[in-house]
Amino acid sequence: MKKWSKIIFICIMLLLIYMPILILAVYSFTTSANIGSIHGWSLHNYVTLFTKDELRSMIVGTVFLAAGSALIATILGTLGAIGAFYSKKWASASINAMNEVPVVNADVVTGFSICILLIVAFGMSKDSYVPLVIGHVVLSAPFVYLSVVPKLKQMDSSLYEAALDLGATPFQGLTKVVIPQILPGIISGFALAVTLSLDDYFIATYTKPATFDTISTYVVNATKGSQTEVKTALWALSTVIFALVVIIVVAMNVAGKKKEVER
Repeated sequence: MKKWSKIIFICIMLLLIYMPILILAVYSFTTSANIGSIHGWSLHNYVTLFTKDELRSMIVGTVFLAAGSALIATILGTLGAIGAFYSKKWASASINAMNEVPVVNADVVTGFSICILLIVAFGMSKDSYVPLVIGHVVLSAPFVYLSVVPKLKQMDSSLYEAALDLGATPFQGLTKVVIPQILPGIISGFALAVTLSLDDYFIATYTKPATFDTISTYVVNATKGSQTEVKTALWALSTVIFALVVIIVVAMNVAGKKKEVER
């Protein structure tokens, strides 16, 4: 009974988590304008998603923003983690403490602070993308740091010193010894940074140019409007994002298991 109760509990939890997404995915293949009744089946929402210029430009812009900010955040977070790991205890503890502040801080505070600092205090143009990119880097870099630090702790710290003793320069020791050892953490941090950027709403709202929309800000504005075609196309967008996430997660798990078998 205990075994079956655990299985039933897990199934219920998975059902509560995934049922709303699955319902949305089903309705994305219908002609219904509202969730509640299915009038017919169609791929119209997906056609609209990939052919409407407004939606296509919004998706492309969001992807470029996520990839660019995640790349910068990954570089900064990785270098910060490596620097903290090889620093003295008091310096490492201070860096760890400062890294925790952006993690627990509310996104709305981060977005509003960056807006005041760059746009109001420094007089930066509201049409500039710099505040938006900086905001997403500030949001993501601490999480990259947290993804890399465990891999550094699992690594044999003497490997770097051994590379130096064998004639490697500090840069060679970093690129040929340390980074290959922590690469899984770097990749996880980059993936997490991309996800955070795609998901962010508050920072983008305060820092983005008026003519630019991310997926999050566009969805919120679209739900307030009366464009039924756009709303239903966003169901298709949500389904596509969910499908891509599932594929990526499965691929990463399969690749990880293959590496374990090879070892």
